Amino acid sequence: MQEIWMFTAVALMIVMVPGVDSLLVLKNTMIHGKKAGFFTMVGIVVALFVWTTLAVLGLATIISKSIVVFLFIKYAGAAYLVYLGIQSWRAKAQNMMLQEQITPNQNKNASLSCMVQGITTDLLNPKTLLLYVTLMPQFIQPEFNVNSQLILLAGILIVLSIVWLGIVIFVINGIRKWFMKPVVQSVFNKMTGVLLIGIGVRIAKEQ
Repeated sequence: MQEIWMFTAVALMIVMVPGVDSLLVLKNTMIHGKKAGFFTMVGIVVALFVWTTLAVLGLATIISKSIVVFLFIKYAGAAYLVYLGIQSWRAKAQNMMLQEQITPNQNKNASLSCMVQGITTDLLNPKTLLLYVTLMPQFIQPEFNVNSQLILLAGILIVLSIVWLGIVIFVINGIRKWFMKPVVQSVFNKMTGVLLIGIGVRIAKEQ
C-alpha cells in the first residue's frame, strides 16, 4: 500500500509538470475550444492504454532495449513535435475562432485531428515508454502479481492525467474569450510553436 501512495505522489508531480501533454491540450483548447481539448485528452489516454497493454505483455521492455526501435520512437516523436510547432507558428490568427462560429464539419475535423495529435505524441514519446519500463517497476513488489500491480499503477497514472488535463481544459476554456484579439492570437500561436519545436529538439538531442 505504501508503494501505491508513493507512486501516486510521484505520478502526480510528473503529470502536473508542464510538458507535451499539457501544452498540446492547452493549445488545442485555446484554438478550437473545450471539445477539441477533450478529444486531445482522449487521444493521450488511448495512447496510455496502448502503452499499458504493451507493458503487461512485456513488449514495452523489449522496445526499450531495442536501440533501433527506441531511436525510431525518439526521433519520430521529436520530428512530429517540430512539425506541430511549425504548424502553430504559421497558423493565422483568424483560425482561432469561438466555438459557435465553427461549422459542424469543421468542428468534427478539428476534434478528430486533435485526438490523433494526442495519440501520436504520446505513442512517440520516449519518456512515456521509460516511465513504464523504469519508473513503475520500482514500485512493484515481486512477491505479488506483477501484471496486476502494473495495471493498477497505470490506472492511477491515467486517472491523474484525466483529472489534471480536465482542469487545464476547464481553466483555459474559461479565459479563452480574452484571447480572441488577432495580436494576442498571433503571439500565442508563435509562443506555442517555439515551445513545441524546442521540446522536439530537446528530445532529439537527449542521450
